Amino acid sequence: MKNNFFFFIYLSFILISCSEDIETATVAPSKDLKKTDFEMYEVSEMTALMERLYANNQVIKRKIEAGETNFGDLPEDYIRIHSAVLTDPTDRDEFLERQAESFLEAQSLVYSDPTNAKANFNLMVNSCIECHKVKCSGPIERIKKLYIPED
Repeated sequence: MKNNFFFFIYLSFILISCSEDIETATVAPSKDLKKTDFEMYEVSEMTALMERLYANNQVIKRKIEAGETNFGDLPEDYIRIHSAVLTDPTDRDEFLERQAESFLEAQSLVYSDPTNAKANFNLMVNSCIECHKVKCSGPIERIKKLYIPED
């Protein structure tokens, strides 16, 4: 009985304490907070093109791994790599232009030389990584997943 009495007192004390905290815990809105509009992130033309290149090359990788050699023709819009608006327009320089041309040559080999598809594909992946080491290094780990292991 004595324990029940102390338990009741203890429980009452906690309930009273909690109810007081709730009443005093009301927070007034800060005058420093300003209502802002939600801004949606928009990808640059180059980012969108890179996403398309990546997706297309995932398909080609699966085809190569399955022994297929017909990939169709090099998509015409890949040439936009020379003109697509970059996230940071100041990144367009001679290095980027040389790397873009190197990529297009390597990617073209994937389509035009199916007998060496795996080697050409990995050369294309290398050209992507070489550029991304200098410009926009974020996607390098993702790009590496495109590699096709040599037999």
